[in-house]
Amino acid sequence: MLIELLRAASRLDTVSITIDARMVLPNDLSLMNVTRVSPTLFSRLQAEWRLAKAVQLNDIVLCFGNLPPFFKLGGKATVFLQNRYLVDWSPSFTDLPLKVKARLLVERFWLYWRRKNAESYFVQTPSMERLTKARLGVRVRSFAFVPEVFSPISTLTEERKKVEYDFLYVASGEPHKNHKVLVEAWRNLAEEGIFPSLALTLSLHDAPQLLNEINQISTVEGLRVHNLGIISREKLLVLYGQVGAIIYPSEFESFGLPLLEATAAGLPILAAELDYVRDVIDPVESFNPKSPISIARAVKRYMGLKERVAPIKTAKEFLQHCIDEEKN
Repeated sequence: MLIELLRAASRLDTVSITIDARMVLPNDLSLMNVTRVSPTLFSRLQAEWRLAKAVQLNDIVLCFGNLPPFFKLGGKATVFLQNRYLVDWSPSFTDLPLKVKARLLVERFWLYWRRKNAESYFVQTPSMERLTKARLGVRVRSFAFVPEVFSPISTLTEERKKVEYDFLYVASGEPHKNHKVLVEAWRNLAEEGIFPSLALTLSLHDAPQLLNEINQISTVEGLRVHNLGIISREKLLVLYGQVGAIIYPSEFESFGLPLLEATAAGLPILAAELDYVRDVIDPVESFNPKSPISIARAVKRYMGLKERVAPIKTAKEFLQHCIDEEKN
């Protein structure tokens, strides 16, 4: 999304860009006026000071990294807020690495403390708009955009003649992505003799413990769960043409871009019954993301398998059953 935004900005007359030093720009953007900042707090504050001195009265500053300017600017600043952790305090930090917890706490403080240094905030969905208004008390507008290059549905339809995986979950390994509950749902399905294949896109470097747990469960239970690792956008778009459906059990998102990509690819989507999902799509099946049973049932409904329901008896039958049990 940032690359797409930079491409759009490159067509403007006068643009200056400040980005993280680690970001690799494609060749068509290499000639832009770019200032790179090291990923340290001191370097970030230096960059903020330089920005404050450089911005003039009629300048417009777009902050794409969730945070408003640290110093009040001479021009007008707009913040594009994408990280839901910064305005939604209900998710627990318990399972996050210590470094990530510290960064999020600093960014939450920065966002709230300096929120008035921006004239407006943009988010991508109505639920994020409501949440940000309630948390920050600032002007917030919802404006979703996606990369222009979504693969043509017709191309994917041709490639989908050969389905490699029944379900695909495109997500990194953060706790809120909910992989553990998803795999538990797959274990529940296996107990009923149902073994759909599931493809994941987890990084071995970033989520080694999670991957180890998934591999152990899959081996013991005979689950058809396959991790494809981190894949490029080009390969991902091809992969969309080789799966039967997308499943998305994430507990919260600011946007959920894979949901829109899957929709553009013409794929059916099974997703959590949460606001962020309904903000952008209507899934073919929905479920409670905290319940592996609910996820498993949604999968069975999609596969056309009937759910066994508990038989409902009369009070007379219940008493007779109790008597029979005691006799035996």
